[in-house]
Amino acid sequence: MAPIDLPETLRLSLLDRSRTRHGETHAAALEATLRRAEHAETLGFHRFWTAEHHAVPGIASGSPPLLIAAAAARTERIRLGSGGVMLPHHRPLVVAEQFAMLEALYPGRIDLGVGRSLGFTAPVREALGVTEYDIDTFSRDITAVQDFLNGRGPVTALPVLENPPPVFVLATGRGLESAARAGLPVVVGGPRLLADPSPLDRYRDSFRSSGAMSEPYVVVSLEVMIADSTAAARELLLPEGWAMAESRETGEFGPLRSPEEIRDRILRPQQLRRMDEWMAGTVHGDAERVAGELARLAQRTGADEIMASTSTYDRGDLARADSELAELFHQ
Repeated sequence: MAPIDLPETLRLSLLDRSRTRHGETHAAALEATLRRAEHAETLGFHRFWTAEHHAVPGIASGSPPLLIAAAAARTERIRLGSGGVMLPHHRPLVVAEQFAMLEALYPGRIDLGVGRSLGFTAPVREALGVTEYDIDTFSRDITAVQDFLNGRGPVTALPVLENPPPVFVLATGRGLESAARAGLPVVVGGPRLLADPSPLDRYRDSFRSSGAMSEPYVVVSLEVMIADSTAAARELLLPEGWAMAESRETGEFGPLRSPEEIRDRILRPQQLRRMDEWMAGTVHGDAERVAGELARLAQRTGADEIMASTSTYDRGDLARADSELAELFHQ
C-alpha cells in the first residue's frame, strides 16, 4: 500500500444506529450494537455513539441513554455518547439528569450529543407531541442543558458533578451558528455540507471560547466502507443505499435486506439514481482509496475527528470493515 497521509491528530469514532435486518428481532439488533461497542474498544476507536429514532422499523434504538448505560457496563475505556438526543422531545432538566447519572457511574467516558430532529414522519411527530421546533428554541434548550449540568439551573440537577460530560451539537446551517455562540463542538454530515465546507469556516471564525471548549472542534460523520475493491465495498453498502432510496418512495425506513435480494429486484431508473446519489456521499473502496479520500476530506473540512456510521447486512462484514478502518489509523 502507498503511504497514508492521514493527519496524526485525526481521531476515529463510530456511530451505530442499531440497524435491523429483515426477519430479525429488535432485541437482536440491540445486542449486536453492544457487541460492536465491545469490538470498537478492542480496535482503539475513540468514541462509540448511539442514535435516537422513534417508530422507525429499520432502527431499534429509541433511547440513547439506556443503550449507553448497557454499552458502558460491557466496556472499560471507550467514550460513549449520543448521536444524538433530540431536544424537541426531552426537557433540558431530564436530559441533564440522565447524562449526569451516566457520567457519575462511568466517569470520563460519556458524551452528550444533541440534535433537533422532530421525527421521520408526520404520525411520529404527532405521537411525540412536538410538530414545530425552531432554531431559537434549540439554542435556548442547549443553554438550559449546559446550565443544569454545570449547576447554574433554577433547580439543581442531580447527581452534581465536578466534571460534567461534554455537549456536542449535531449541526447544519444555523445550528452551526448556535454551536459557535455557545462555544461547543459540532458533528456535521451530509453531501452538501461536505462538498462546501464554508459553513465550517464561519463556525470557526465566530466561535466563542467557553468554559467547555477553548477552541472549535469538528466531527465529520459519514458512511465509510473498506473492502478488497471499490466494487466489493459498494456491494456491502447496497442494502443501506436501497433502504434510503425506498424510504423516499414509501416514507418508511425499513430493515436491511441482503444484497442478493436487492439485485434480484427490477429497479426503476429513479431508484437507481437515488441509490447512486446516496453512494456518492459515502467514502468506499479498498484501504488505500479510503485512506486517501479521508485524508482529503480532513484537509478540506479541517475535521478533528471522523465518525463512521457504516452498516452492512452481514455483521461479519461489518466487523471486518471496522477492523480495517481502525488499522488505517494505527499504522
